[in-house]
Parts: sequence; structure tokens; C-alpha cells
Amino acid sequence: MSRVLPYGESALLVETDAPLGLWDVAARLPGVVETVPAERTVLVRFDPAATDARSLSAAIATLKPAGPPLAPGPSVELVVRYDGADLGAVAAQTGLGVDEVIARHAGAEYTVGFCGFSPGFAYLTGLDPALHLPRLATPRTSVPAGSVAIAGTYTGVYPRSSPGGWRLLGTTDADLWDAGREQPALLRPGARVRFRPT
Repeated sequence: MSRVLPYGESALLVETDAPLGLWDVAARLPGVVETVPAERTVLVRFDPAATDARSLSAAIATLKPAGPPLAPGPSVELVVRYDGADLGAVAAQTGLGVDEVIARHAGAEYTVGFCGFSPGFAYLTGLDPALHLPRLATPRTSVPAGSVAIAGTYTGVYPRSSPGGWRLLGTTDADLWDAGREQPALLRPGARVRFRPT
């Protein structure tokens, strides 16, 4: 079920339960110049010279998104040292051993559902349900860059040092955000991600 709302003169905001299945489908509609997925919405920017809000809204309303993006994105492997400050606590809270937490986290293939929080931070879907834990009750004032973490149904990697309340499982040296690259973000919506333990 989707609801389409006006968002300025050249964009629509689509509220949906399936943003990951909608953003790439909507991107193919005539006149669309960009789609930006979030957890429960997709921002659809369009060229007013090529289409109008009413026509595009009607077209979006007929879309039936389901499942992952139609065309899987690029594959990215991140090498991880499972040395995070919360690894032992996650094991204790889930009733799993530390080795099992690592095996379950590294054993899944994730999909970048959307990006946000800070440049280069990707929310990765596909986390094993056994590892679903809430954010920390009290966030840390500083989380080191490259920290691999979990919160709720997501896993992600902090691209730079920042405050944060996710549970830290490990670290990676991957450069998640480089403004000098043609594509600054290493992880973009639709990309498939695997973690490889060192």
C-alpha cells in the first residue's frame, strides 16, 4: 500500500511498506530523474518538462513493488575484524556464543536498503533475526570510523567517527565515503554486501 504526496514543484514523496522494491521500478518511469529510498518512503524527483505531478502520481499508484530490487546491484565485500566492544554483550543477549554471532553476521548477504545518518552510511537489510537487538539505551559520544554494527533489523558501517547507539561487532578498513571518487559512497541502494572475517 502506497500513498503519494506532493513534495515541492518537481518531486513526490511516496510512503510505502516496500521502499526497496519500489525505488528502482519508479526510476524507470518517464520523466523521473532521481529516486531516493528511505526506510518507509521513496522521494521521486522528476523533470517538469517531461511529466507532471498528477500523471506521475497516477503511474506510481499502479506500481506493485515486491521483494528486492529487480536488478541486483554490485557486489561489495568488506573485510572485518570481529573485535567490537559489544560483541560479547551481543552474544550474551542473544544466547549465542561469540563464534556463532560472528558466523551468523558474516554468513548473510545483505542489500543496501537506503542511506542516511551521515555521508556514506548505508542501512543494510538481511540481518539474521537472531541478531535483532535494539539500539543501546545510552548512545556513545564517539564511535570510531569503520565500526561494523547492528541495531534493530539492520547492520551498517560507520564511515567516519561520530556519535552512535548501534552495537559494535567489529571494524573494517574499507573507505566508505570519498568525495574525490566519481561515486563517493562505496555502498549505494541496491548493492549487495558480504562481510568476510579476518
